[in-house]
Amino acid sequence: MRELPRFPLAALPTPLTRARRLELALQCPPLYVKRDDLTGFAVAGNKARKLEFLLADARVRGCDAVVTGGGPSSNHVAATAVAARVANLSCHLILYGAAPEDPPAVLALAERSGATLHYTGSLDRASVDPALDELAQKLAADGGRPYVVPRGGATPVGSVGYAAAVSELAAQLDELNIRPEALLVATGSCGTQAGLIVGTLAGGHRWRVIGASVSRPVEECRIRTLELGRGCAALLDTPVPDVDDIEICDARGPGFGLPSPAASQMADLAAACEGLLLDPVYTAKALAELPALVAAGLSQPIVWWHTGGLPAALFPSGEIGS
Repeated sequence: MRELPRFPLAALPTPLTRARRLELALQCPPLYVKRDDLTGFAVAGNKARKLEFLLADARVRGCDAVVTGGGPSSNHVAATAVAARVANLSCHLILYGAAPEDPPAVLALAERSGATLHYTGSLDRASVDPALDELAQKLAADGGRPYVVPRGGATPVGSVGYAAAVSELAAQLDELNIRPEALLVATGSCGTQAGLIVGTLAGGHRWRVIGASVSRPVEECRIRTLELGRGCAALLDTPVPDVDDIEICDARGPGFGLPSPAASQMADLAAACEGLLLDPVYTAKALAELPALVAAGLSQPIVWWHTGGLPAALFPSGEIGS
């Protein structure tokens, strides 16, 4: 696997722990949790691994500003703001909607990190996307060198963070002599799952990578994941994913940013059994898919990749995510 420039942020490796009490409560096969809620950079969760490669790419390209966006409660925008400050880059955040009267904690963190906030005035999440390019063009016309990061950090470069993470997991599994049947992960902007698939193929591993879509229709996620995965594999000069490598189930429930009864129950159960804190619309929805997957035939050890979401787990109100 080709190595790309990396700007260290995360405290790695993150732990791999067995959730014995939770697996007993769920009556499921051995369940291991990859604790990327503990990446150790701000409260970035899985965003830290992506930002290591995105910021390194920005610096190699001689950029002086990062432009990204999402929702007012997006972990990605807050993590990017903090990381940009550490990397001595300015940061512009484009947020859908209007400026909230009572900013969420993560948005306040972004402001304290010196980010400049811009609002689209539209509640449509997609309104962020064209605004990113428009702002980048304006900054460039003024002599700046902006680096655009789509919502969620979902680019082939960002996915490299999770392609690299697979070898970290594989070493931990080898130490425990565990051969999992599947990795289960929340899929929002699709970059994390794409990277895990690329890393799995590159390492010759036989486990399935199952994404639980919490944001987009399954077919849209499948297309995005395949595109990101192929771009990531090209960067790393590794085997290219095929459509058969993309496995996604629908975990949206009532819709993006809205808790489901199953997710709320799973969040309570994970906290009661293991002290795991799950946010109600990403990680809890993903783990809530586990019983159905077991009923459908999963019978060997499973790794659930905990992608973070601590702010939303502690303050579960308002729409969150990218």
